[in-house]
Amino acid sequence: MTNEARRKAILDRLMGAEQPIPAAVLAGELSVSRQIIVGDVALLRAAGEDITATARGYVMGRRDGERHIVACRHTPGEMGRELQMMVDYGCTVEDVSVEHSLYGQLSGRLDISSRYDVEQFLERVKTADAKPLSDLTGGIHLHTLRCPDEAAFQRLLDALKEAGFLVE
Repeated sequence: MTNEARRKAILDRLMGAEQPIPAAVLAGELSVSRQIIVGDVALLRAAGEDITATARGYVMGRRDGERHIVACRHTPGEMGRELQMMVDYGCTVEDVSVEHSLYGQLSGRLDISSRYDVEQFLERVKTADAKPLSDLTGGIHLHTLRCPDEAAFQRLLDALKEAGFLVE
């Protein structure tokens, strides 16, 4: 099977699925490694396909749920813990933004919806010759979140508050 045919098969499988499909399941069905599937999905997303990674697997066109903005503050070393909390409560971290005194609002797209996405982002942070936006504002930043429902968002707020990350 060619790379292109495999990616089309992934899209076809996801379009027909009612539940998230784990990368390992797709890998077994297509006789490739899980890492090949992860790479294929990344390329499909880069090409504009609306594939979302969830804690239970990949889904197509998942833009459901409620959108919320939350203000947080933490050290650079706590960034991973904050992001993991957000995805553990079922939320997708769409972006991060800060209010800069000279440039106004600066933001960066994240689209983090699983622990794997968090790990990949943290790896990029380690290897990048750049600092997180929150370094510009003493750790204070906003996240736009897409949460499955109001109850999940409220549970996340409680957890962020308990961890000392929530700015009220």
